[in-house]
Amino acid sequence: MTRAIFGEFLFFLLPFAVFAVYLVILRRNPLFWEHWSAQAVWLAAAGLICVILALIWTGLTTDREQGAFQPTHVENGRVVPGRFK
Repeated sequence: MTRAIFGEFLFFLLPFAVFAVYLVILRRNPLFWEHWSAQAVWLAAAGLICVILALIWTGLTTDREQGAFQPTHVENGRVVPGRFK
């Protein structure tokens, strides 16, 4: 679950990273707030759109398991991992 949350957070940060590269290309210091203040709301909105699109894409392309889930259990003294059966 942590990996999924971290991945979506990276999608949120993507517009900010692109804008920082844009500032560097324009030879402006990306560490000054004055360069970011007018675009902060638009960058946050673009980040949220990236996250929503990534969640939709993941939901549409994820493999769906068929059958019932058999949880982890002990069989003949061995632990058998959970699986779909």
